[in-house]
Amino acid sequence: MKHLKVGSLMTDDVVSAVPAASFREVAKLLAEHDISGVPVIDEDDRVIGVVSESDLLARRQLTARELMTAPAVTVHAEETVADAGRLMVRRGVERLPVVDEEERLVGIVTRRDLLCVFLRPDPEIRRRIREDVLKGVLDLSPDAVDVHVLDGVVTLEGRVRRQAQVRTLVGLSERVDGVVAVVDRLSVDETPTRLASPARSAHDINW
Repeated sequence: MKHLKVGSLMTDDVVSAVPAASFREVAKLLAEHDISGVPVIDEDDRVIGVVSESDLLARRQLTARELMTAPAVTVHAEETVADAGRLMVRRGVERLPVVDEEERLVGIVTRRDLLCVFLRPDPEIRRRIREDVLKGVLDLSPDAVDVHVLDGVVTLEGRVRRQAQVRTLVGLSERVDGVVAVVDRLSVDETPTRLASPARSAHDINW
């Protein structure tokens, strides 16, 4: 399945600060660029911390190194948007510096950026579930299950052969970019397949 990556949403023109930046310089950066926080980078462009508005309000007359929250919570560009969102919620942050394989700063992504994912049109969500999940993963016809999408809420209706297919279909549909929730109205065809009795020859019959 294809998932939207952090790299496709991030801002690559990142406003950052050096460790020696003064309180006033950091505050000026936030005000001039209308942002709520900046990553602090070393001489190799590696992220060593983040200074937010709340850090500035809590303390005065310090450098970025003394103000910053460290270690920084970062994300790699190849991680999915869903994973980045869960990380933001778990760590209670509003933004994530995006780093490359050597942990160097390449961009930044905010909660507002991630929310754009949930503006994906309903027809596109429906198409992704039919093509990527039903056909691509479960190897079923796209018409095997009715997929209805309204404001990001997916309703699945129909019959499948096994309970495991229900779990897979619901679980993977929840992970499709733009899906807010999944309503499971699926049923399982539990009618056992009866094997035909082998034909009996005249020698098998007890006279």
